[in-house]
Amino acid sequence: MIQPRSIVKIADNTGAKVGRIFKVLGGAGKKWAQLGELVVLSVQKAEPRKAVKKKDVLVAVVVRQRNAYRRKDGSYIRFDENAVVIVDKAKLEPVGGRVFGPIPREVVEAGFQKVGSLAPELV
Repeated sequence: MIQPRSIVKIADNTGAKVGRIFKVLGGAGKKWAQLGELVVLSVQKAEPRKAVKKKDVLVAVVVRQRNAYRRKDGSYIRFDENAVVIVDKAKLEPVGGRVFGPIPREVVEAGFQKVGSLAPELV
């Protein structure tokens, strides 16, 4: 469960490293985001001379969460960190050309096929 003020790792090569969530998209009273859901974040740490700078406000999709996520078959999936991938606001396609770390198949099922195809591993 990712909520406002959560600190997340950014798992792509846009130059951003760490972000802080300040809005969960998907309804007026939505409090938490899970795998495959959109969030708005501000960049807290970024690499120099890259496309994304510190203090940029971006839209991202949640690709890993520490809280256990229950799958349809009854099993649970859990990761060591909370991570997001920055996506374009209009087309909802990843801004970066690479995605780091494993991506659960729930992200692909949520409509982010391009994120799944760039990932090194689907779990």
